[in-house]
Amino acid sequence: MANVTEKEWEDRVKTLLKVELKRKNVTYAELAGKLADIGVMDSEPNIRNKISRGKFTAVFLVQCLSAIGVQELRL
Repeated sequence: MANVTEKEWEDRVKTLLKVELKRKNVTYAELAGKLADIGVMDSEPNIRNKISRGKFTAVFLVQCLSAIGVQELRL
């Protein structure tokens, strides 16, 4: 894990979230709705852009995971 670049960390987190969305069979549009259900207002295009860039906060990550019902993560 030594000398991992910032971009590599971003890619890992992005992949982690995408894998969980795929596991739960949740689209970006559905994610936007599920986030709205927990009080997080964000548009589908904005969510798609955040995830594709891999630059989002830990809060956004946990909100997404909670919204889609992820209870545990394996790193």
